[in-house]
Amino acid sequence: MTACNFPTLKNDRLLRALRFEPVDATPVWMMRQAGRYLPEYKATRAEAGDFLSLCKDTARATEVTLQPLRRFELDAAILFSDILTVPDALGLGLYFETGEGPKFKKTIRTETDIANLPKLNMSDLSYVTDAVTSIRHALAGQVPLFGFSGSPWTLATYMIEGGSSKEYRHAKAMMYAQPELLHALLDKLCDAVTHYLDAQIIAGANLVQIFDSWGGTLGHRQFVTFSHQYNRRIIDALKAKYPDVPVVMFTKGGGLWIEAQADSQADALGFDWTMPLDKARAILGSTKAIQGNLDPATLYGTPKSIRQAVQDMLADVYGGGIHTGYVANFGHGITQWANPDHAKIFVDAVHEFKL
Repeated sequence: MTACNFPTLKNDRLLRALRFEPVDATPVWMMRQAGRYLPEYKATRAEAGDFLSLCKDTARATEVTLQPLRRFELDAAILFSDILTVPDALGLGLYFETGEGPKFKKTIRTETDIANLPKLNMSDLSYVTDAVTSIRHALAGQVPLFGFSGSPWTLATYMIEGGSSKEYRHAKAMMYAQPELLHALLDKLCDAVTHYLDAQIIAGANLVQIFDSWGGTLGHRQFVTFSHQYNRRIIDALKAKYPDVPVVMFTKGGGLWIEAQADSQADALGFDWTMPLDKARAILGSTKAIQGNLDPATLYGTPKSIRQAVQDMLADVYGGGIHTGYVANFGHGITQWANPDHAKIFVDAVHEFKL
């Protein structure tokens, strides 16, 4: 299977919105839309044996990517993978413990650790690019396909801490006590993420998203110094090579730094539920498209409350008179406890909103 001769795209609503072109309805997709809230996903994961085996199985990764598209009229698919595939390929030994999330067998905390990190070899991630190409063909032009990566800062936190963290004690200790070490690590990760996203685009991704999931844990100066400047470098490199491939930049908790985030070539900025979209639009105007920002916990409500929340969100983003340049989504990933029927209400309510 080759990364060329892909079927013609039938639904380009999302791509047109990112270019501020007229759209017939608001495009919508859901972060983590292929995941644990779907019974068919759980069944496929059980067949694979575990999460990483599922990610590395091209046929099954393709299947779970397509599953939500069979239920909902979504305007994009997103590659089924994980943001921690890059550190795993760098030799840290990713594994998952039930109820505890991702962990690494090795941590990166010293100058020697950083110096010994290899350059990313994309042959170690060929299962990702194989999945991208497989999914593009399997979509048959139905919707565009997102590729993605974690941001350098987000990946660094996992590599330094050895897994998930609430305090980021070791990562922030390095940041404040040995900033030159952290910059050395981030520099290597910046090159790796650029290479990784480049490979996904070559394999068939129509657009890519950078998940700066933990950027919002930083102070405002530290965000620019240790996160945003590296994200900007990645985006600059991708746009220089692929000017027509959209890049979405999502920093959870980063709404306060909208002006800083706008200082990049990203086509769109994603926001979580703490950022009012009318304010985002007033600041950004038509310089950047916007993505987000419904609280995924909204799906725990009633059908009526979900529709009202969607109405309010879209009224905010379109209130300034710009009726494109927006992609509806949650402000983080859909949770495993979400009712799939409520997810459908969300998607349908977005499409039914009168522009």
